[in-house]
Amino acid sequence: MTTLDIVPYDARWPLAFTEERDRIAVALGPLALRIEHHGSTSVVGLAAKPVIDIQVSVATLHLLDRYITPLAELGYVHVPHEDDAVCPYFHKPKTWPHTHHVHLVTAGGDNELKTLAFRDFLRDHPDIAREYESLKRRLASRYGAGLFASQQAYSEAKGSFIAAVTEHAVDGRISANRHNPLVFSERTNSCIVGITG
Repeated sequence: MTTLDIVPYDARWPLAFTEERDRIAVALGPLALRIEHHGSTSVVGLAAKPVIDIQVSVATLHLLDRYITPLAELGYVHVPHEDDAVCPYFHKPKTWPHTHHVHLVTAGGDNELKTLAFRDFLRDHPDIAREYESLKRRLASRYGAGLFASQQAYSEAKGSFIAAVTEHAVDGRISANRHNPLVFSERTNSCIVGITG
């Protein structure tokens, strides 16, 4: 079994995101309301799977074909899964190893906000980022690289850590912004436990 690779931070990852963001912006046009780099490759100094995770915020996820077709023209493959209703997932190329993952989310929704809160917390707290890196390294050796189910199991194994950090990050944002608090519904299926570095 080929296990997941966790590699040292690569200073070229932000540029790889920017180039891909620009291609996605052209392909989706006004459908893409926001395009963000997330996952471990978005946190300077953090070791990660060498896959650029991209969150694309859209007004609605319904009529998924309007996203599948233009993303397919860029080489992305939609992976139907149980979270499609809240976070459709795409990767490129078709076979492992992937270079990019795209997660579609509803603009202003829980998945968008929680994913960015987790990313920003890791960026602002290097000690927590190091803990996360250590966890990823321990887990990566247990999971195969090429199978979606194995990648998903790896992501789920990180889930309790991600959920705890995200809850703390969101609580901090609410405390810092009492005049305009963020409101989150009860935890449901969430991209934050999806396929990230």
